[in-house]
Order: sequence, then C-alpha cells, then structure tokens
Amino acid sequence: MNDYRVVIPARYGSERLPGKVLQDLHGKPIIYRVAERALQSQASEVIVATDDERIANVAFPVGISVVLTSSEHVSGTDRVNEVSEKFSWASQSVIVNVQGDEPLIPPGSIDQVARLLHDNPQIGVSTLYELITDSSDFVNPNVVKVVCDVNSQALYFSRSPIPWDREEFSSCASVGKASSSKRHIGLYGYRVWALKKFTRFSSSPLEKMERLEQLRFLENQINIVVAQAELPVPPGVDTQEDLERLRNELKSA
Repeated sequence: MNDYRVVIPARYGSERLPGKVLQDLHGKPIIYRVAERALQSQASEVIVATDDERIANVAFPVGISVVLTSSEHVSGTDRVNEVSEKFSWASQSVIVNVQGDEPLIPPGSIDQVARLLHDNPQIGVSTLYELITDSSDFVNPNVVKVVCDVNSQALYFSRSPIPWDREEFSSCASVGKASSSKRHIGLYGYRVWALKKFTRFSSSPLEKMERLEQLRFLENQINIVVAQAELPVPPGVDTQEDLERLRNELKSA
C-alpha cells in the first residue's frame, strides 16, 4: 500500500521551544529524524512543508521534497492543505500529516493511519489512540481523550477525563487505571476533500473551548475513524525537558 503521501508541516517558531525542529538529536536535527522515519513508511512521497528557509535548507535524506509555504498559517493542517492545493491532488487522495517534532514516530503507525482511510473510503479523517492505564494521565488536561461509537468513529475529543464512570469513580482520586479511556495520538490521515473543507470552515465553538482543532471536523459532520495503535507511539518534543529526556533515552539505547 503506497498510494498515499506524507506531508510533514514544520515551522521554526514554537512558544515553548523556539526552533525545536532544528534542535540537534545525536548529530541530526529533529526534523531530519522525522523525515527518516517517514521514508521508512510505505508512502509514495514524503514532503516537508515549511515557512522558514533555515528548515528548507536542511540537507534532508534522498527522497524528501521540501515545499515553502505561507507564514500566515495558524496550524499545520492549513500548511498541509496548501501543499495539496499546490499540487492539485485528487479529492479522494490520502495524506498523512506527520508532526515535525515526532522523531521516533513508528513508520508502521503512519501506514496504519493511511490504511484506515483505504479501508473506509467514505470517511474523511483517520487517527489513532492508545489505552490509558495511568490515572494521572486520565485527569491530565494535556492528555487528550477520545470516545468512539460502535463503528469506531469519534464521538468527541476532550482534555477532560472522559468517559467518566459514574459508579466506579467517586472522585478523581478513585479513578484507578481508567482502562476504558483512550488517549488520542496526534497522527492524522486526511482525504484531500476533508482537508479542503476543514480550512474553509471557521474555527468552531468547541474547538475554541477545548483548543483542539479536530473538533472542527466533528462539528461540521466530517467523520473521523479511530483505531487502537498497533505499535507504541512515543511522545514528541514540546519542551527543552522533552528534548533532554529523548537525548538521554537514545544515548542509553
């Protein structure tokens, strides 16, 4: 299955760690390592989409294309859409959005997200989850949760602890392992038509409230198919502490 593309949106600016995608990770910039992982997937094409010449000038591995995009984009999703419009990709084409700060993203997870859309041709968006087993993650607003219907389509995403077991959880302190809750993994597959619609819709009320852009799809009746990740997906790099932790992990590996 190689009839899909990967686009890696990458910007230099970051509130918590400016220039993070160019930070060194054992001799290679973070964005280079992300691109390496994407090349190991079954994607037919891998593109880095950036608004910054410093990122565009990275000596990426053979097989990586770089596209300069507008600096006005609010999100990586908008940047991915600009690339799809630049190349006039067909409306049913599948794109996987791989974040530029995920240097350990498993290539198999990229393939899984694409396969979800190939297996569900009527669906516009796909993503993954893993089960939450730590009660601190369940109540952590930085850990996004998702609940799904009987067809494995997302009903809602939230920073709140959902679903809440009224009988079992008398308080957050009694949550225990919360094994029925799902942590959303921020890896997305899009059909081009869904991506175009997303960028044309205004930011939705729930999206603004939760600060979760995937809610814009749901509020505008674009379904999202969700599956449990077949492989563990390590966290990305958001802060200097994340970067140091990752450097230490790779050093000891």
